[in-house]
Amino acid sequence: MEDNYRHQGLRKKLIENIRHKGINNQAVLQAMEMVPRHFFFDSSFLEFAYDDKPFPIGAAQTISQPYTVAYQTLLLDVHKGDKILEVGTGSGYQACILAQMGAKVFTIERHKSLYQKAKTFLPTIGFGQIKVFYGDGFKGLPAFAPYDKILVTAAAPYVPVPLIEQLKTGGLLVLPLDEGDAQRMTVVRKLPEGELQMKEHGAFRFVPLLPDKSNE
Repeated sequence: MEDNYRHQGLRKKLIENIRHKGINNQAVLQAMEMVPRHFFFDSSFLEFAYDDKPFPIGAAQTISQPYTVAYQTLLLDVHKGDKILEVGTGSGYQACILAQMGAKVFTIERHKSLYQKAKTFLPTIGFGQIKVFYGDGFKGLPAFAPYDKILVTAAAPYVPVPLIEQLKTGGLLVLPLDEGDAQRMTVVRKLPEGELQMKEHGAFRFVPLLPDKSNE
């Protein structure tokens, strides 16, 4: 796929927009400048790729707004070598941002069509190291636990216990929490003895996190 000067210019403009909205972590911004968001769009919708807005990707899901991707990534406090579980692969864009930052990424998707597309597509754009799985995000991926960080990219009605169990002590879980039109972006830190420290970071809108697999 082509990443020409026009695409790169639009991406720089988007990054500046995100910076003006308060995201000033250089590692996050640099990763987002390195990953071409238009690769995740059908060619007929390329003009929308660098708008700071979500966009439908099929199966009633969206590719998240770039600012939201940046904000969740910032809260996750990503370091090179971190082992990260992402719940909700979607287009694979967020997983690529994490991988671009040097994380070892495991990602799970409940929609079969999105899972199959991401699993096939990500290696073609240089992200074959991302491990993509089909399954129920509420259950996580216990076979590869524990994780340093866990990121949930859909609205959860509660903090899933299996995800906490799969998180290292001292690790972070970032998720949009609560049902309804808007969710509270929440950072959960797992303390010794299994205690949880929770902090809220503003309101966002996400599609709901649903249990079980879907054949869509």
